[in-house]
Amino acid sequence: MIYPSLLDARRKGEKQLAVLIDPDKTDRKLITRLCELAERGGVHYFLWGGSLVNETQAEYYLSFLRAHTKLPIILFPGSIYQLSAQADALLFLSMISGRNPELLIGQHVLAAPRIKRLNLEVIPTGYLYIDGGTTSSVGYMSNTQPIPANKPEIAQATALAGKYLGHRLIYLDAGSGAKNPVNATMIKAVRKEIDDLPLVVGGGIRHPEQAAMALSAGADCIVVGNSLEESPDLLPELAAVVKGMTVQS
Repeated sequence: MIYPSLLDARRKGEKQLAVLIDPDKTDRKLITRLCELAERGGVHYFLWGGSLVNETQAEYYLSFLRAHTKLPIILFPGSIYQLSAQADALLFLSMISGRNPELLIGQHVLAAPRIKRLNLEVIPTGYLYIDGGTTSSVGYMSNTQPIPANKPEIAQATALAGKYLGHRLIYLDAGSGAKNPVNATMIKAVRKEIDDLPLVVGGGIRHPEQAAMALSAGADCIVVGNSLEESPDLLPELAAVVKGMTVQS
């Protein structure tokens, strides 16, 4: 089970790293290379999903990923068309930072019966879209505004509301291709408010220093995607940072 492992790592002060693969931005060569690097250690999960995904293509590449890694695969779906029994778990995302009812409950109602049939582990996730300095696919496709990067109190209150609503994980995301990652002040503010809920942070993390910043500020797990599409060999450096932060904890 994925969620108990997240909780256990949180209790032990162990930091984690997830690699996000967008089916529309990948190929067999990239997946093979990322799996080779991930299997050497330091990567805990693969996340799978994106804002625009061809369902047939996604199933093909997910099957290819499944055949090349023993690491858990967690669905990070942009739509109900990205659900698959080939994964181990699903982040059941509610976009609590926005005001689009379809992403708060509408799409969830449509997806729930299918998810039950797939028998996936479901992790109720409060998803907060944070301004990363550019218009991302997340913002455009969701028709929502990001939380301003200089308004940590809004993120803090939103995350607390997510906790009270019963979400079991909080995800701060600056979005795919973000110029700036979620800043330390905002991460610290959210971490303070959600107690022992696991906190995942992604978007805009391109350098080891940015990874260290997010983890030091209170992220339990960082997610890296875009930078690895461009430079997969960056992965060992990021994994080393995560391991080092765990030792410091």
